[in-house]
Amino acid sequence: MAKALFVSVCSLALMGALIWSLSTGDGRKPTRENVSELSSEDVGESRGDLHVYCAASNQAVLEPICKAYEALTGTRIDVEYGPSQTLLARLELTGKGDLYLPADDSFLETAKDKGLVREVLEIAKMQAGLVVERGNPMNLKSLEQLTSGDVRLVQANPEAAAVAKLTKQILGEIDRWEALSDATAAFRGTVTEVAADIQVGAADVGIVYDVVLHPYDDLEFVPVKELGKATSQVSLGVLASTETPSAALHFARFVTARDQGLKTYAEHGFQVTHGDEWADTPELSVFAGSMLRPAIEETIVEFEKREGVTVSRVYNGCGILVAQMKGGMQPDAYFACDVEFMQQVQDIFPEPVDVSQNELVILVPKGNPMKIGSLRDLTSEGLRVGIGHEKQCAMGWITQNVFRETGMQQELMSNVTVQTPTGDMLVNQLRTGSLDAAVVYLSNATGSGDVLDAVRIQDIPCSTATQPWAIARETKYPNLASRLFEQICSAESQEVFASEGFQWQLTRAAATSDNSSTSNGPTAAMNSEERQ
Repeated sequence: MAKALFVSVCSLALMGALIWSLSTGDGRKPTRENVSELSSEDVGESRGDLHVYCAASNQAVLEPICKAYEALTGTRIDVEYGPSQTLLARLELTGKGDLYLPADDSFLETAKDKGLVREVLEIAKMQAGLVVERGNPMNLKSLEQLTSGDVRLVQANPEAAAVAKLTKQILGEIDRWEALSDATAAFRGTVTEVAADIQVGAADVGIVYDVVLHPYDDLEFVPVKELGKATSQVSLGVLASTETPSAALHFARFVTARDQGLKTYAEHGFQVTHGDEWADTPELSVFAGSMLRPAIEETIVEFEKREGVTVSRVYNGCGILVAQMKGGMQPDAYFACDVEFMQQVQDIFPEPVDVSQNELVILVPKGNPMKIGSLRDLTSEGLRVGIGHEKQCAMGWITQNVFRETGMQQELMSNVTVQTPTGDMLVNQLRTGSLDAAVVYLSNATGSGDVLDAVRIQDIPCSTATQPWAIARETKYPNLASRLFEQICSAESQEVFASEGFQWQLTRAAATSDNSSTSNGPTAAMNSEERQ
């Protein structure tokens, strides 16, 4: 009875403290110096500063990282520590701040669903288990011992702290949570408060993340099998509310750099991810087929602006790009016009992902004066036909496959007067009257609907090219390249792909966007007969 009354009083007190914290901000943990009087109205208003909402479990490791960053850049990092859920509620309430570092990325998923977080950068993992006095004098090694009635157990609040939320979830799946909850003498606001209880002898055991105990020489972490799956992914989110996204991402890259912040995380016992190399202004190099330029160029420009980085891109025929890569030029990422030209450099790019498709069409002057309706019509005597160069671009390689498939390759090639490394060159020659027809990608036809028409190539499956994306095995910036790819897969970007004549193929990216109508749409260059 006494224990139940004690737990009830503690719970009421905790709820009151959380409500007070949300309404006034006075209950929060301040900055590293414990002297900050930053109010919610002031967050983010100083353009030279950044405000970070950080879970208490990461306080010990984030403090030295912030000091190192401040010494390097002169930018002050104001950190607000607390339970992950409380911080999430606070940043949503204030609508201000720059970054959010909860103890588990489930909170970031919630924040992203609410539109509060833009980018997410992975950092490390933490393991939940028991905290006891060093030497484990009570020899506590299992959950059964914690529910015996002879052990003073404390936990963090499962409604606010990530470790307790995770513990409740894992143990709830095996019907062990209720017994453990009943045996808990008190629920604290954060894992650091749980560790402090054990340190001063106010409790015998608590449940914390292993890394929380790094500053405590007199405490010991004890893993238990029931919590073996209780692992949290720690990630850093850049808030949509930040008024200085480039500055926020600059700090985020520092925290997640393998030769900067991740070294400190590893020293504190975290299981770190493989981060990027640190660079004040990284330069990401991207090779892409020329036909992809109108689909991705605007996205890349916006990415450069938000991230505060440089993306060096080379657009050309994929045959030329492959030759350059085999000659020693290795970009950080490659967006090929077709899988064939990705396979030729698979030793450099081991994990390609198919993103979009683009079909070959016959492009003719507006009104189709030569009455071209099929590939066979391109064999008419005296017709001037342009195609892509087989060795220099995917378009030319696919065109030759299509010609072979028809059984008319020799006849079709007899009228070919021009072979170029890009479709744009053929479009220009059509516009000037130097050609009567050209075999190009549908995307090459967009923007020319006022003077050109596109005729579909019927019943030949190999007339469609698939565009894969891949990140180089040896890149210094795998995460930066991944974030660029995320932007290329955004709903806004998919709309651009569709408007340029591409069909979106990447189901995973499409499923995470709000746009389901970005593929299979006719373009303005397709004449009305072909649309039907």
